[in-house]
Amino acid sequence: QVQLRESGGGTVQAGGSLRLSCVVYGDLFGVNVASWYRQVPGGERDFLAMITPGGNTKYEDSAKDRFTISRDNARKTLYLEMKNLRVEDSGIYYCKMGVTYWGQGTQVTVSS
Repeated sequence: QVQLRESGGGTVQAGGSLRLSCVVYGDLFGVNVASWYRQVPGGERDFLAMITPGGNTKYEDSAKDRFTISRDNARKTLYLEMKNLRVEDSGIYYCKMGVTYWGQGTQVTVSS
């Protein structure tokens, strides 16, 4: 059974930084693409960043210069380093493994 558990969310002032983590339980981490998404109230889950098992990355435009996705295959953990946060970055952040598995989400609130 595969489970994903995010952590690291919280409240931060605009311009601040946060690092989100997502621990993956199960045997799929090393062979699957991993991604981060964000959902705002009333909205859909929007893609932010993805990383392949080999470390190739892709970002949504607004995340490209401020967010860094990384993974530790030995620890089965996915990360999202976020810098220079903006109020509009607020939302629930979800990690995703492959095309099927989602975490429960972690709330990020950026205050002005």
